[in-house]
Amino acid sequence: MLKPPAPHQHRLEMVTLEELVPPDPLLRLIDRHIPFDFIRDATRHLYCADNGRPAVDPVQLFKMLFIGYLFGIRSERQLVREIQVNVAYRWFLGLGLTDRVIDASTFSQNRRRRFTGSDIEQTIFDRIVETAIEHGLIGGRVFYSDSTHLKASANKNRHDVHRVEQTPAAYLAELESAIEADRADHGKPPLPPASGEPPTRDIKLSRTDVDAGYMVRDGKPTGFFYLDHRTVDSQHALITDIHVTPANIHDSVPYLDRLDRMRQRFGFDVGAVGLDAGYFTPAICKGLNERNIYGVIGYRRPNHRAGYFYKRDYVYDRKQDSYICPNGQCLRYRTTNRQGYREYASTPGQCAGCPMKGQCTQSANGVKVVIRHVWEDHKEAVDAHRLTETGKRLYKRRKETVERSFADAKELHGHRYARFRGVAKVRAQALLAGACQNMKKMARLLARAAARLLYALRPAKTAIGRFQRRLGTFADEFMLRLAFQHA
Repeated sequence: MLKPPAPHQHRLEMVTLEELVPPDPLLRLIDRHIPFDFIRDATRHLYCADNGRPAVDPVQLFKMLFIGYLFGIRSERQLVREIQVNVAYRWFLGLGLTDRVIDASTFSQNRRRRFTGSDIEQTIFDRIVETAIEHGLIGGRVFYSDSTHLKASANKNRHDVHRVEQTPAAYLAELESAIEADRADHGKPPLPPASGEPPTRDIKLSRTDVDAGYMVRDGKPTGFFYLDHRTVDSQHALITDIHVTPANIHDSVPYLDRLDRMRQRFGFDVGAVGLDAGYFTPAICKGLNERNIYGVIGYRRPNHRAGYFYKRDYVYDRKQDSYICPNGQCLRYRTTNRQGYREYASTPGQCAGCPMKGQCTQSANGVKVVIRHVWEDHKEAVDAHRLTETGKRLYKRRKETVERSFADAKELHGHRYARFRGVAKVRAQALLAGACQNMKKMARLLARAAARLLYALRPAKTAIGRFQRRLGTFADEFMLRLAFQHA
């Protein structure tokens, strides 16, 4: 028999949040294994101790943000609406069924007035990494780094072109010293000081977000973007470092500084790193070798003109410090230029009657020039790692770690788009999203470890139960005997 529906919306029920929340959701696991009281201590100096209106608990404020990043809720207004109707969210925040949820404007006002310049997001991220280290979830020996783009909140067609000075690379002073030493070793005089104005270039600046960089890369979308430079540990792909730059900054520029920062902050004894082909630069190869780190960097096929020899067809003779061309002619050292490249050149007489000249050069003076960087030895040493069994095995894990981390961030945690404008705010977004990714993975790994431990202890628990039952039977028999004796 079909019963008529009865309204139950106004029925009084005696329940608790603890009963309504399932025993093993993600938020319960995070709350069980990761403490958040450090947020209150880290932000205490930003609040007045004895004046003003009572403030929202910073732990609750950031827990709300964690919910948004954990479940991919990009809008803070939508986040507030979700918390109002989700019992698990209320339990995680310590709110009752009838407690009022804070307004969405509270997030923006705290970012704009209270937390600007406090670096609290970096503090939270670092503390989560330290918690993972304490639980033994980070090996600290092998790391993988890469970058991914976040679309800026800016129209690519609304921009102005500005001419700016090119910023010198951080290693420029070291490179200049190497160039001077190399020229001296070859009996060349020092290069004269650079004359004229510093080099400049034209860049596109967005009228909406001036910090965003205009990105033009093969196989990538064109427009204004930010880059999330990320490093993950090989053991469980937990994120150990995040750094955000405009998209017109090359991946290799901040790498060594971030590597040193990670080593100093967490005390990692880095033994090996796996990197994309974009990091294969002389400065990075030299930096890895000087830090005694086994670097494995991907290979990118060089640009090549059809019908001409590859650079590898010219063999370098280390003893003679010269190159041997495919026809057996010797290309001798000529000079070291300002960019740090040695030039090895033939003579017009060598190339005039060469039958292979059409495959070698089209220069008007009939001279073939091969260049070699002053730090080329470091590049060759790192490139050799790629061909070893250890290097192949190490590089294979890259797609399972850092690339998987980026895929999860984009698909599950709203990391395709920059939610804010300005590099500082986008960096805060990336740090909180990375911290939430770590929390999620840590909670599940620790829950699995606890389950395995309970499974391993089952025989011992069964034995204890049997012993208790036998002990109980023995006690009952003993009491009966005493009763009969007294009777």
